[in-house]
Amino acid sequence: MKIICDWENCKEQGVYKAPLERDNSKRYRLLCLNHIKIFNKNWNYFENMNDQEIEYFIKSDLTWHKSTKKFGSSENFFNVLWNNALEDKLNIFKTSSFKEFKKAKMSQTDRDALQVMELNDETKWEQIHLKFKELVKKYHPDKNQGSKKYEDKLKKITLAYSQLKKTLGKK
Repeated sequence: MKIICDWENCKEQGVYKAPLERDNSKRYRLLCLNHIKIFNKNWNYFENMNDQEIEYFIKSDLTWHKSTKKFGSSENFFNVLWNNALEDKLNIFKTSSFKEFKKAKMSQTDRDALQVMELNDETKWEQIHLKFKELVKKYHPDKNQGSKKYEDKLKKITLAYSQLKKTLGKK
């Protein structure tokens, strides 16, 4: 089924969209090639606008006609983010010590790695690093006549240290 041109007394096929209203791209009529040329030649988007309205349109076009805020305004995204960043919605700083919160956030894998290295949950990274050096010296196969038992223990310690370095280590 062919769509006939919406121009008065035209029997050609209407293929080209011509807007019915200035700010509504969803409502349009279909015109043939000859009539869309006439329509485009006569179309003036700024028709019935005064100079101030045209200037406002051009300026707002720079921001895709979205409202903007000055950087220092109270509605600015970064101000809102900063003001909310200091809120203690989880009561971490008020009701418990931060160490306990940090401990609760530690994964089971990290706890297992600390256990392999004979350390507890409150150990700092520097202590983990020193303990790793100590255990490497203690369980190194060269120090233990190449014993397979100590070699396996050293592998577990190295894997535990790698896990802790990935999650707790200095970045």
